[in-house]
Amino acid sequence: MRGIGRVLVIVYAVMALGATGRSFVQIARAFDQAPLAYTLSAVSAVVYIVATLALILSGRPGWYRVAWVAIAFELVGVLVVGTLSLTHPALFQHQTVWSQFGLGYVLIPLFLPMVGLWWLIAHRPSPPAAGAAPASEGSAA
Repeated sequence: MRGIGRVLVIVYAVMALGATGRSFVQIARAFDQAPLAYTLSAVSAVVYIVATLALILSGRPGWYRVAWVAIAFELVGVLVVGTLSLTHPALFQHQTVWSQFGLGYVLIPLFLPMVGLWWLIAHRPSPPAAGAAPASEGSAA
C-alpha cells in the first residue's frame, strides 16, 4: 500500500486510537449519564479498528468485502448520528465521535468514509487468472 492508501490507513488508525480512548474514558467515568452516546462512541471505535485492519489486508480474499462493510457502516453511522444529534439534541446531550457529523474531530468522520469508499472502488483486487488452480494451504509436495 502506497501513497493515498497509506495516508488513509494512518488516518483510520488515528481515528481508531482516538475513538477507543474517548469511549473508554466516557464509559469508565460516566456511562450512566449517557449510555446511548457512550455506546455509540465504543461502536465507532470498533468500526475504525475493523476498517483499519480491513484496509491493510484488503488485497487478501474476504478482507476487501470486510472493508466495504465497515466503511459503509461507518458512513451510515456518521450520517444517522450526525443528523439525529442536530435534529434531536436531547438524544445526544453528551458528544459521541459521530455527533454533529464528527465536528469534534474536525469533520474527519464525515469525509473519511467517502475517501475510504473511493479508494476501495479505485483499488479493487484483481480477479484470479482464469484456469489458475487455487492455492491449498498445508499441502505436502
